[in-house]
Amino acid sequence: MIMPKEKTRTTRALQGLENNSSSVRLQAALAVGTTPDPGFIGKLIERCAVEPEFYVREMLTWALTRHAASMTVPVLLDEVRSERAQARSQALHTLSKIGDRQAWPVITPALLSDADDEVARSAWRAAVVLVPEGEEYELAVVLATQLGRGERETQLSLSRALIALGEAMLPALGAATTDLDPRVRAHAIATERLWRDPDAGFEFAIEEAKRIVALGGAGEEGR
Repeated sequence: MIMPKEKTRTTRALQGLENNSSSVRLQAALAVGTTPDPGFIGKLIERCAVEPEFYVREMLTWALTRHAASMTVPVLLDEVRSERAQARSQALHTLSKIGDRQAWPVITPALLSDADDEVARSAWRAAVVLVPEGEEYELAVVLATQLGRGERETQLSLSRALIALGEAMLPALGAATTDLDPRVRAHAIATERLWRDPDAGFEFAIEEAKRIVALGGAGEEGR
């Protein structure tokens, strides 16, 4: 039974999530996460789909992780199928934070190649967290099809995802270093360099990779 004082607090928190002030929304999400209640889950997920501020979205995700996965994961899986790109992206991001591998089946090749870069990046991050043991190579093969995609931030996200898979990704990455597309080759070579020398930095690795491709080679890593 919800006591009057608790009901007032709940109402205030739910209203706060829609306040015009981002700082009020942040505090409301913090309050919801501090004292989890299943009644908040729907509103938190609904707000994730439209919240414009990154740091508020992060707090909304944190608040969702404070609730039982058995209650949040099914709703988040539905949200991954939303037509709204931000809803898909944020649901995937939240699933990666929860880390429940029962969510793995939702990570489809179509999602990993989503036309929206933010959705794809969230899918890559979620995939490397949720992939079942022994299926890393198959995931790497799918991720490798996205090499050369987008600008620096997107390419760095993909490189990090591939590297997170460990040695299982090396065959797919090695094959990509001989791809006919120079952008794919450069991205693959840069990722391989980062794998071997994490301190090199992506900017240096990608520029060096472009130079190698321009000279018509794949470098030592691609041989």
